Amino acid sequence: MPRSKSKRSRYTPPPPKKAPPSPTWVPVVMFTLLGLGMIVVIINYLGLLPGGAKNSYLFLGLGSITAGFMLATQWR
Repeated sequence: MPRSKSKRSRYTPPPPKKAPPSPTWVPVVMFTLLGLGMIVVIINYLGLLPGGAKNSYLFLGLGSITAGFMLATQWR
């Protein structure tokens, strides 16, 4: 029994290329930003920073945590 032409000429795409691993600085900076942001938020909550508890310190800590999460999406 002959095979149909549609099965013989089926396109097979090439395998996807693997992305290279991340440089060493990516996880180091990511964990540093996450840890620093967490520490700033906790110290701000306790009122141990100069000027007492301020929203600017809170935003600095949350911004640092956000930057750490953004780097986490790039880590391979």
